[in-house]
Amino acid sequence: MLHSIEELKTYSIAATDGAIGTIKDFYFDDEAWTIRYLVVDTSIWLPTREVLVSPMSIEGSPPIAHAFALAISKEQVRNSPNIDTRKPVSRQHEISYLGYYGYPYYWGGSGVWGQFAYPGMLGGSAYGMSNSEYRRVRASAERTATEAEERRLRDEDPHLRSCNAIVRYHVHATDGDIGHVDGFLIDEDTWAIRSLIVNTSNWWLGHQVLISPNLIGEVSWPYEKVTTSLSRQAIKDAPTYDSTSTV
Repeated sequence: MLHSIEELKTYSIAATDGAIGTIKDFYFDDEAWTIRYLVVDTSIWLPTREVLVSPMSIEGSPPIAHAFALAISKEQVRNSPNIDTRKPVSRQHEISYLGYYGYPYYWGGSGVWGQFAYPGMLGGSAYGMSNSEYRRVRASAERTATEAEERRLRDEDPHLRSCNAIVRYHVHATDGDIGHVDGFLIDEDTWAIRSLIVNTSNWWLGHQVLISPNLIGEVSWPYEKVTTSLSRQAIKDAPTYDSTSTV
């Protein structure tokens, strides 16, 4: 099933021993077009702090009663590495974060999540263990990269961007501007972005259409613009987005 990011922001997040907050934003990989982290507002519990939660921490799918259950405790969340969620996440921050939770790197494989299609497969369920058991087993063996490889990864651009930041970016077709990004549709199993929701008000008033990320040529962060390989007419003929329907 697909969910809009605005819908997912209404979901609560619960650790193994209680609620920790609500979703405020998402960091997505602008090469794989996949959500890598949820930005969670923990002010109901940890005032003035926001934390990152990886989809690898989520237990089961689909979410139940507008809530995501995590396989980590509140204490683990409290002690997790501090990350400035107002800035892009660096690879160094990712290495620190994944190392803290004992999670393997999600990059470098042939799948969306390492060698796999789903983030949960990077946890213990893929090996007949609970996530907590898996993390203990992985703790001493998960980092197989050499020190030189570690240094290379620390300098690498992870291409992680804020979903909130790209909303309202202008959409440029092959024959001119047509509108702006209104949101995203997310696959609840893989956390892949399946469609951008494009508001065509610049050219075709009052319509929202769905554009596949495969048709996006470039995201210009300095110029706040998304370029697509489609013409304005092709975008006009794209599937219409209906926020009231279940996809």
